Amino acid sequence: MSTKPVSYLNPEVLDRIKRLEIRARMVVEGFITGMHRSPYNGFAIEFAGHREYAPGDELKHIDWKVWSKTDRLYIKEYEEETNLKCTLIIDASKSMAYGAPKWSKFDYAATAAAALAHLLQQQQDAVGLVTFNNKIKDVLPASSRSNHLRQMVHTLEQLEPSDATDVSDVFVSLAGQIRRRGIVAIFSDLMVDEKTLKDALQQFRLRKHDVILFHIMHDDELTFPFDENTRFIGLEDVEDEIEADPRALHQAYLNEVEQFLKATQKTCASIGVDYRLVNTKLPLDAVLSEYLNFRKSKSRKS
Repeated sequence: MSTKPVSYLNPEVLDRIKRLEIRARMVVEGFITGMHRSPYNGFAIEFAGHREYAPGDELKHIDWKVWSKTDRLYIKEYEEETNLKCTLIIDASKSMAYGAPKWSKFDYAATAAAALAHLLQQQQDAVGLVTFNNKIKDVLPASSRSNHLRQMVHTLEQLEPSDATDVSDVFVSLAGQIRRRGIVAIFSDLMVDEKTLKDALQQFRLRKHDVILFHIMHDDELTFPFDENTRFIGLEDVEDEIEADPRALHQAYLNEVEQFLKATQKTCASIGVDYRLVNTKLPLDAVLSEYLNFRKSKSRKS
């Protein structure tokens, strides 16, 4: 039985697929196929709108694509009305371009968001898109229309990360615009201080939104693999630079990163925001699985 679609969860493979729409579809198909093979597949099948075939089910509702990959019969199930609204908020500041011209933080975030949007639309849920840097750049209100995904993908494909990150005014404005309670999924490298982040995220929590924050970081930022004299240039301020021996900075840098991550996680926990650290070298099923587990836990509490 072929397992090829699952390879599309790998960033190195995805980097060779230039069209974001195709990337997103391949990620979703690889993810669903992988979850159907997994013993932990219950929540994924439920979310994707499938259940196992039972005698008496109409053959026209069988998902033959899933059958071709898993050799098992599943029935497609769709709800008649939208049961969820999710807004995807993506950081498009200059620091998100780190990793280019290959697999940047923005490439990872955009692909993960497009894949989530694809999953949401399969479930007939409404999904919206917002991009920002130091201001709001693009706003596509949540919709479950069939052509809405194409509009979101086109918006992301045309976007070039630029300027600095500023969530303070941006999140205040966005929280007022997202009127219907739902899920807010944020993709950012969080180039902001702790207090600013907390105050900004509280804008969504005060309006009763469920918030999941995907902290997108490049593997270089997490492991500091440099070993020769290097000129380090600020991710958002090109005038901020230093030339140094990275071996002398290695442990101190890793300690600072660890403190930063712990503080960010603590800040999110204190206001009820679900925090997930995402390393851009890891397969995208981590992001999709986290979202589905998050949604499942929220539905159990409601």
